[in-house]
Amino acid sequence: MSGYRKNPVGAHYGLLDWLLQRLTAVVMAVFTVAAAVCLLVNAPASHEDLRALFGGSLLRVATMLFLLALFYHAWVGVRDIVMDYIKSAALRLGLQTLVGVALVFYAIWSVAILWGK
Repeated sequence: MSGYRKNPVGAHYGLLDWLLQRLTAVVMAVFTVAAAVCLLVNAPASHEDLRALFGGSLLRVATMLFLLALFYHAWVGVRDIVMDYIKSAALRLGLQTLVGVALVFYAIWSVAILWGK
C-alpha cells in the first residue's frame, strides 16, 4: 500500500461544492444564451443604446448573478487545482489568498460598474 496515506491533506469539500460548481455552470450557460439572443434581437447601434439596454434592473441583476456564479465557479476550480498540485502548505495558502482577494475585488468592481454612474 505505497499509495495509501494515513493522514490525508486537504479539506475534502466533496459533493456540495461539486454540485454548486455544476449549478454555476448552468447559470452561466443560460445567461450567455439569453444575452446573445437579447443582443441579436435588440442589436445596439451605439453606446447610448447599450447603456439604455443596461438601464433596466433586470439585466443588471442577471449580469451580477452571472458574474457571481463565474467568480464562485472560478474559486472552486482554482482551489481544487491548487489543493491537488501545490504541496507546500504556505504556497498553497498564499495562492488561495491571492485568488480569493482578487475575486472579491472583481465582485466589488462589478457592482461599481453595473450600478455606478
